[in-house]
Amino acid sequence: MDISIVIPLFNEEESLPELHDWIVKVVEENKYSYEILFIDDGSKDNSWNIIESLAQRNKNVKGLKFRRNYGKSPALFVGFEAANGDVVITMDADLQDSPDEIPGLYNMIVNEKYDLVSGWKQKRYDNAISKNIPSKLFNYTTRKFSGIKLNDMNCGLKAYRSDVVKSIEVYGEMHRFIPVLAKAAGFTNIGEKVVQHRARKYGTSKFGWNRFINGFLDLLTITFLSKFGKKPMHFFGLVGTFLFVLGFGFAIYLGAYKLYCVFTHYPARLITERPSFYISLTCMIIGSMMFLAGFIGELVLRNSTIRNNYLLDKKVNLN
Repeated sequence: MDISIVIPLFNEEESLPELHDWIVKVVEENKYSYEILFIDDGSKDNSWNIIESLAQRNKNVKGLKFRRNYGKSPALFVGFEAANGDVVITMDADLQDSPDEIPGLYNMIVNEKYDLVSGWKQKRYDNAISKNIPSKLFNYTTRKFSGIKLNDMNCGLKAYRSDVVKSIEVYGEMHRFIPVLAKAAGFTNIGEKVVQHRARKYGTSKFGWNRFINGFLDLLTITFLSKFGKKPMHFFGLVGTFLFVLGFGFAIYLGAYKLYCVFTHYPARLITERPSFYISLTCMIIGSMMFLAGFIGELVLRNSTIRNNYLLDKKVNLN
């Protein structure tokens, strides 16, 4: 199968028939073999009934429905698991992503050999204050942390090689950082395509301001796990050792200085009356705790079932 189109949705009953017909028109004009996967994230409106009617009309339509609203990341995860196409394309269900972009995204994966292609909505029709400005800040921060040069990291319109979506786990609210997850899994050929952004035709946005705060925290999580997820002692042990040595060294200096003052009859305060003594003591305590945290992390990892999960790219003569 050429293409799997994965569409997460929540309360989008007005747009689904139009989106379906538009996608079918594009893929049939280009003679792609395809499937459309609608992932209903616990909608409270008539979305699921519409998906069922579309599936009766078109055997290439498939649907999955959650019992309640879990979020976009879980919807993408189950969609990726169910996808059978050589190229997987994701788009939002609100008609702000244009299906006319499908051939261009498909060609970049198949002919230009990209692992992942992310859309860039260069011209947006969102509210500048509530979406555009925070989005620019979010993308700038993510670029600096991840080193991935994408202008629109969170664009819902993306294309992937099949083995990319089968190799990453999207959970929580990590859908904003799929390129970062892909890079951490070894898929570094990541491209970008300018895509059309359309004004919302039906309904209202399902996302609020809190997504930017949560997004930053998720970025820190991904960055840490990708670098130290399989070697926690390399982080906690290094920081803990540095703090302990710093505190211990300064404590020795204070003790030596006090002895010097005693032998030379030079007046000096008690060590416990000096703030620097408590700073050095705090450094030693925190350093010890950090080191123990790294040690516990290594013990947990040693007993984890995923400690030796590594992604193989190619094999030869292993029969």
